[in-house]
Amino acid sequence: LEAVGRPVAMLLPERLKAEEARNTAQVLAGERIVGEHTVRLRKDGTEIELSITKSPIRGAFGRIIGVSTIARDVSRTNQLHRELLAAKQATEAANKELEAFSSSVAHDLRAPLRSIDGFSLALLEDHGPSLNEEGRQYLQYVRESAELMNQLIDDVLALSRLGRDAMIVEPVDLSDLARHICNRIQGESSTRYLVCIQEGLLADGDLRMLSIAFTNLLGNAFKFSAKVDQPRIEVGQEVVNGETSFFVKDNGAGFDMNYSKKLFGLF
Repeated sequence: LEAVGRPVAMLLPERLKAEEARNTAQVLAGERIVGEHTVRLRKDGTEIELSITKSPIRGAFGRIIGVSTIARDVSRTNQLHRELLAAKQATEAANKELEAFSSSVAHDLRAPLRSIDGFSLALLEDHGPSLNEEGRQYLQYVRESAELMNQLIDDVLALSRLGRDAMIVEPVDLSDLARHICNRIQGESSTRYLVCIQEGLLADGDLRMLSIAFTNLLGNAFKFSAKVDQPRIEVGQEVVNGETSFFVKDNGAGFDMNYSKKLFGLF
């Protein structure tokens, strides 16, 4: 009621009055302005963000006799957009820092690893015959641990880059993917495994990221079942609570389910 009879210009910040006059002239000339983002003044003098649509009002004979204005409050939407943009920028900056840190750490760790592996190999080649079987086995363990550490470094670098790459979702044949990974791992091992892969495992996802997930899952399955008499690895799917779930199973060491949240909480 306080605004009745007063000019609409009272709602305009001083800097926008000339722009408003131009917009009104455009509408009176027959144009329509849709979704223009601007600001208006509240009663207390603070500004509110609005999306404004202006249309000409025509009389009985088509002559323009006025201007219709519809204003929608978009201050909350714009604020959320700014917050999302700030969060996105902060995430990108954090990812860059993580990748830089990971690359630096990887570089620093690889040098002593190369020394450990190189000198262990030299010791085996030059002095292996003078060592007993147990000594040679210990050195082999050292070399295998150095190789595992090198792989862990590669995994950390790969993880640091994941957040910066766009996902490409496409149909993926998980049966074929698992078979390819299992064949490669089996070819590197002297242990014989019984591997059962269900046919027709299909999903939509990013092939590169699914490859990383299955490589780690299957790698662990092979590693932790290697010591049993008849190691068996199974890849398949099942329906859980009405949704299809894919799984990798093995008959290896396993773990205490009481600690499952600690093991998988990171992921």
